[in-house]
Amino acid sequence: MPTLLGFDFGPRKIGVAVGQTVTGSATPLTTLTCRGAHPDWPGIEALVRHWQPSAAVIGLPYKLDDTQADWAPLVHRFARQIQGRFGLTVHLVDERFTSCEARAQLTSRLNPRIGPKPRTGAPPHHAVDALAAALILEAWLSEQPRTP
Repeated sequence: MPTLLGFDFGPRKIGVAVGQTVTGSATPLTTLTCRGAHPDWPGIEALVRHWQPSAAVIGLPYKLDDTQADWAPLVHRFARQIQGRFGLTVHLVDERFTSCEARAQLTSRLNPRIGPKPRTGAPPHHAVDALAAALILEAWLSEQPRTP
């Protein structure tokens, strides 16, 4: 059962999710921090070692006019580093609206991924980033043929 890691890369935080090709589903894992726009490589390495993914799916930010966001070069660099450091095939996916969708899911009355809505306030950012990574990964998985 091929496993994949999904990443919602940002200059300060990276949401991470794990998914697999048989069911086409993904699960939020964690949110790692970046220090000075440098990813938490030891944290990423630990996740790669634990999950042993066959590939990585990384969200690529686009603007509404279909051009890449100003910070997209950082995502391309991150993708090259993931490929170079871990030998993973990397797939880039349009991530438009995934953080908004994650925020909406987390603030809905009942979220099947995490249970009942918290009593007050907005969802914690780390939960939004990890769920956005899962949505990015599921978007890519939904476009792939299922493998038995």
